[in-house]
Amino acid sequence: MDLHGKVAVVTGSGRGLGLGYAQALAAAGAAIVVNDVHQDAVDAAVAMITAAGGRAAGAVAAVGDSAAAEELVDTAVREFGRLDVLVTNAGILRDRVLWKMTDDDFDDVVRVHLRGTFTCARAAAVRMREQGTGGRLVLISSPAGQRGNFGQTNYAAAKAGVVAMARTWAMELGRSGITVNAVVPVAATEMTKTIPAFAPVIEEAERTGVALPDWLRKDEGLGTVADVAGLVTFLASDASEGVTGQAIGIGGDRLALWAHPKEKAVAFTDGGWSADAIAARWPAGVGADPETYGIPAPKAPEA
Repeated sequence: MDLHGKVAVVTGSGRGLGLGYAQALAAAGAAIVVNDVHQDAVDAAVAMITAAGGRAAGAVAAVGDSAAAEELVDTAVREFGRLDVLVTNAGILRDRVLWKMTDDDFDDVVRVHLRGTFTCARAAAVRMREQGTGGRLVLISSPAGQRGNFGQTNYAAAKAGVVAMARTWAMELGRSGITVNAVVPVAATEMTKTIPAFAPVIEEAERTGVALPDWLRKDEGLGTVADVAGLVTFLASDASEGVTGQAIGIGGDRLALWAHPKEKAVAFTDGGWSADAIAARWPAGVGADPETYGIPAPKAPEA
C-alpha cells in the first residue's frame, strides 16, 4: 500500500495500538503527527518512526476540547503542508459497574473517546474540505460498543457513539470525497492481558516469541497490534475510496464486517398495540428469538 504524499494524524499514538497504527502508516509512506498526553511517549514514538526512515512530528495534547483538535490539525499543516488522514485512537478506561461508577468516571471516558473523536474529526473535516482533495477519517471503536461489556457503561456507550458518528459523517462528507469508517479492533494489549483466559497465553507468546495459537487468532479473532494495523492502512489509502459508513472488525486472522442495527422481527395489529396485547403476543411473536448481549466469554480449548 502506497501512502507517499499523504499526511496522517493519529491520536493516542505514543504507545499501544495507536503507535502500531502510526508505524504502519509511516511504513507505507505517510508523514505522521504523533499525539499523546506525555511528552516522553511522543518523543520516543517520533524517534522510532524516523529511525525506520519515516517522517513524523509530535503534538502533546489531551484530546477532548476544540483547542487540542485544532493543535493537531495545525501541526500537520505546519510540519507537512496538509492533512489527508485522521485516526481517532486516543482513549482511557475507568471501569466500574453501574452502581459504583461516578460522574467523573463517566464524563472522563466520554470526553476522551466520544467528544475527542467529535472535535478532532470536525477540525480535520474543515481542513480536508478546504483542501478540496478528499480525505479519510478512521474512527477506532470496540467490540464493547457493538455488544456491551460488563463494567464498561462509559466505554461501551462512547464506542457505540463512535460507530453512529461514522455512519452520520459518511453521509455528510461524501460529496467532499471524505470517507468515514469505524474500526473494531481486538489485539493483545495491556487491557486484554487482564482477561484470565487470555493472560497466560499472551504472556507465554511474548516470553518465547512463539505465535499466538489458532484458537486465539481465529476463534477469538485476537492477535498482535501489527495484525490490526493493516486495516487502518487500507482505510487510509486510495484503495478504500468506495468504502465508507462501515464498522469493520479486525484481529488475529479475522477480518469482519459488522452489521448495522436493523429490525429483526416485525408484527402488526389493527388499531395499535396495548400493553396487554404486547404481553400476549411477545413470547411467540417478535420476542421469540431475542438478541444476545455482551461480549461472549473466551473459550480456551480443553487440554
